[in-house]
Amino acid sequence: MIQAFRYVIILAFTSLVLGGCASNQQLQPGSAALQYSPAESAPGSVKAEKLWQAFERYQGTPYQYGGTTSRGFDCSGFITTAYSESLGQQLPRTTSQMLRHGDVVHRNSVEPGDIVFFRIAGKDQHAGIYMGDNLFIHASTSSGVIMSELDGYYWRDRFSGARRFD
Repeated sequence: MIQAFRYVIILAFTSLVLGGCASNQQLQPGSAALQYSPAESAPGSVKAEKLWQAFERYQGTPYQYGGTTSRGFDCSGFITTAYSESLGQQLPRTTSQMLRHGDVVHRNSVEPGDIVFFRIAGKDQHAGIYMGDNLFIHASTSSGVIMSELDGYYWRDRFSGARRFD
């Protein structure tokens, strides 16, 4: 009985920790984050160039659940701030709200600036901004604002959809 109670407590705690924008992927030194160029990866994409400037400004900012400022971001907080500052566009605040709005984009039609979503622990709870060339920017719980590969080992099987906000 006590063992079952411990299991329930551990499961509840784990769910709370993973309940926000969750991710654990870390890029290795010398990886794609250092090799990205909007001009080469998304030629002609003014949207990608503007969003890249937001990424450069906030890269490394720590993860903070509910965060929307340079003191800390969660994944949707980073997205809404990047869109607002770079494109002057207001997006829904949470990942679930973003999923309900915007135009559905199929994986093979994702373009720079589209919002990509990931299913973690059975729930769509993480999102990032696709930048072209298989890369997306996001606020990771383990590393803060970083760039990752869409088909990287952690993300490829967790991709759940994309939305376009024009």
